[in-house]
Amino acid sequence: MTEEEKIFAGMLFDPRKKELKDIKHKAHEACRRYNNLDEYDPERGAIIRSFIGGIGDTFYFQGPIQINYGSHTFIGENFFANFNLTIMDDARIYIGDDVCFGPNVSLMATNHPLIAHERMGRDDQGNTTMAEFAEEIHIGNGVWIACNATVLGGVHIGDGAVIGAGSVVTKDIPAGYLSFGNPCRPVRKITEEDSVANFQPRKRKE
Repeated sequence: MTEEEKIFAGMLFDPRKKELKDIKHKAHEACRRYNNLDEYDPERGAIIRSFIGGIGDTFYFQGPIQINYGSHTFIGENFFANFNLTIMDDARIYIGDDVCFGPNVSLMATNHPLIAHERMGRDDQGNTTMAEFAEEIHIGNGVWIACNATVLGGVHIGDGAVIGAGSVVTKDIPAGYLSFGNPCRPVRKITEEDSVANFQPRKRKE
């Protein structure tokens, strides 16, 4: 079994194996090239497509971006990400249609053992070892994840949910809910009363 197959099987894997380092190197170099281009440069889209697992026709990454594997991330149609998107896609990450991210959003589909000698140590030959394990992230259609939010591995976020600024999402979030906090929790259902289609600025009191 390859190290990548171990990831997808939910097993411990060694992130320093060359087969994984080669995949990550391709993604890291693509991110470096992307981040060095002018935001109007048409080559940016081609760079994303060169290493991402799958993506829709319409997308925009403001940049800078840092994506660990790229080939483990699958993004739907009409995607937008603001500044400083970080995707640790050791496990697969699935993002639906019409999703937008605020600045400094992090998707962390990776983890390390809590017990020190399982996390880092030495094998019988005296070689240093490192272990990780990873769980998928699933983000539904029409989701908005606001600035400085972090989504951890194993989380499913339902369609139409909104994740408030600064949240750390450790558990599943139901569809259509406004959720925020650390740890993030569902606060209330989003309803038509939240509409700002006819938004008017509040008048300041004298």
